[in-house]
Amino acid sequence: MGEFFYRIVTWLYIFAIYIAKFFNSKAAKMWKGRRKQWKKIRKKMSEIEGSNIWIHCSSLGEFEQGRPVIEAIKIKNPEINIIVTFFSPSGYEVRKNYNIASAVFYLPFDSRKNARKFIDYIHPKMALFIKYEYWHYYLDELKLRKVPTISISSIFRPGQLFFKPQGEFYRNILEKFDHFFVQNEVSKKLLNSININEVTISGDTRFDRVAEVSKNARDIPVAREFKNDQTVMVIGSSWSRDIDALANFINDWCDKMKFIIAPHEIEEKNLRHIETKLKDKLIRFSNANNVSLSEYNILLIDNIGMLSSLYQYGEYAYVGGAFDHGIHNTLEAAAYGIPVFCGRGRRNIKYQEVVDLAARGGIIEIETSHDMEKSFKKLYDDKAVYRSSAQATRSYIDEKTGATKLIMEYVNKVIAQF
Repeated sequence: MGEFFYRIVTWLYIFAIYIAKFFNSKAAKMWKGRRKQWKKIRKKMSEIEGSNIWIHCSSLGEFEQGRPVIEAIKIKNPEINIIVTFFSPSGYEVRKNYNIASAVFYLPFDSRKNARKFIDYIHPKMALFIKYEYWHYYLDELKLRKVPTISISSIFRPGQLFFKPQGEFYRNILEKFDHFFVQNEVSKKLLNSININEVTISGDTRFDRVAEVSKNARDIPVAREFKNDQTVMVIGSSWSRDIDALANFINDWCDKMKFIIAPHEIEEKNLRHIETKLKDKLIRFSNANNVSLSEYNILLIDNIGMLSSLYQYGEYAYVGGAFDHGIHNTLEAAAYGIPVFCGRGRRNIKYQEVVDLAARGGIIEIETSHDMEKSFKKLYDDKAVYRSSAQATRSYIDEKTGATKLIMEYVNKVIAQF
């Protein structure tokens, strides 16, 4: 019965994507990207020789989480082919040309036929699933073929279906993994409670990734010139509701500091919304060459791919998304040892790093421009308070690195048996 409902829900989801593609750009990319995918997969895999490791990520966030492990595998085993798959266009469209991977594909929708066909083509020696994504048929096929399958940086909560009486079918999906590397003790105990004991608490590989990126942040000349030794707040991955909540604060403080705004979506309507809300001198990144940036107080980023390096130019950061679908990557900003602001969203409690950093004073949650003004002034006016908040983010990142090394000890043992 569980498998029947799984198939129904899966096909309803596919049908929903098909309908949504007519009016939603993300759904359109997801659908279009899977058209003629088998021809692409067959052609690409026919050009690849040697042992393959399959690494699946739901979206860009999970990819960045798995990236330290991907690159560690390739450094130690350059002869191995890395096959990366994504479910979401937010990952595929940005990383489809990832040079570490021998091939990057959209994951075909989960079905018995697709799972068999896909695994026939890529013939993996090992499979790694990053954080989430528990696809029944793919995991079942990997288990049948005795392909070592590992979950990395996974995290579980008591309310999930896996741990409820009616969740037997979904518990069986988890049993298909050979080993779990989980983020915390709660996750380990939950898995142990359903008799899954091949579990190691490794922490979160994102800490390794953000620490590495912050140490090797690329220089962005336009942003550097814009800053010009002045105080800057970097507003990353903002949505319309974030800008609505911050607009009065930004307008009031533009005479004292500068703002770099990198919206989550860079469609023209979103850029215009920001420009309408903010009254001070604003310039888009695409128009910022060969102009005097000292005349501008707001730099609006109208491209993607540079946010993780932009945070180096800030003394403060705001990370968006909490008011909408869930907060974005606060660790990217925290890695630079600066105070981080974010919206007070109901989903924040699901993000362990937000909970931890808020308790330490490294993250400050706000609801309105008034909240932002009040909280910001405490840090701006009192350097001791600022230093305490900045130290909280810096020390938190330092304490949490090391997951990749632990995971690689296990992965290398598996690779040695290829």
